[in-house]
Amino acid sequence: MSADVIPLRAAAPQPSLAPLLSLTAAGMNSVNAIILDRMQSEIPLIPTLAGHLIAGGGKRMRPMLTIAGAALCDYQGARHHKLAAAVEFIHTATLLHDDVVDGSELRRGKQTANVVYGNPATVLVGDFLFTRAFELMVEDGSLKVLKILSKASSVIAEGEVDQLTAQRKVETSEEHYLSIIGAKTAALFAAATRIAAVVAERSEADEAALDAYGRNLGIAFQLVDDAIDYDSDAAEMGKGKGDDFRDGKMTLPVILAYARGTTEERQFWQEAIAGFRCEDEDLAHAVALIAKYDTVAATRERARHYAQRAIDAIAVFPAGPARAAMAEAAEFAVARRY
Repeated sequence: MSADVIPLRAAAPQPSLAPLLSLTAAGMNSVNAIILDRMQSEIPLIPTLAGHLIAGGGKRMRPMLTIAGAALCDYQGARHHKLAAAVEFIHTATLLHDDVVDGSELRRGKQTANVVYGNPATVLVGDFLFTRAFELMVEDGSLKVLKILSKASSVIAEGEVDQLTAQRKVETSEEHYLSIIGAKTAALFAAATRIAAVVAERSEADEAALDAYGRNLGIAFQLVDDAIDYDSDAAEMGKGKGDDFRDGKMTLPVILAYARGTTEERQFWQEAIAGFRCEDEDLAHAVALIAKYDTVAATRERARHYAQRAIDAIAVFPAGPARAAMAEAAEFAVARRY
């Protein structure tokens, strides 16, 4: 197999998800049919609430990566369709739970399920989707796949708890932050891509390459999400600007601004992250400090580094439409504004 390094594309034209969407379109049609079928229940509230989020216009990046990884491995079967649906159910369950924990009111530009249906129902339907995911894993019959996805599920939960305990702690380090996002976001990206190599019966080296691609892409994706909270408006990102700020989350733009700030500026951050400075004028001041030290650009630059690592990881596979689409997806993760 070729071991050439694939460089990031030039700044123009803008990278797009279009190649990945095209590559995975047929497979995702099957995945979406499975999702629709398996979210059904004799309890009407379950498909209604689940559909509120599942039909909400998300990118479906994680299941698409399972389908794309299978194409990269030249897999000709259909096992990956159910497993991609399981990946999406795990992701959706975590989103439902996250919105309850965070008290979120908007996701993808619409009211969150917890606002519409209440916290108890949202948590319970999240639990239902987790169980559906594990049913699909068991039906696949591979203990290796089950181990990868169940481990990812536990790591995600650990990452969410770690983030919760770090909330409103201004002393959170960049290393700790990267550990949190590596668990709560990147673990599922890594599992979603790795299982494609498993069902294709590829080597451990190919599994590891797809794991590294997904993991680094997941970190890049979350870094950009956290940058967007301070440099895009609600229309672009589908949530209120400054949600992370008001929740007291120490994301990388804030960690870097705090580290680079004056004594007076650090005092502001200490009060703001503790929850004592969360009015609109405080958010405006926070955005100004982040702009002063250019920490959104610094965050995007770190994301670019992880995107390059993702692209390099799949250089062991032969060149072709699948590898090119996955490489451009990594570039898109960094360049996107929403």
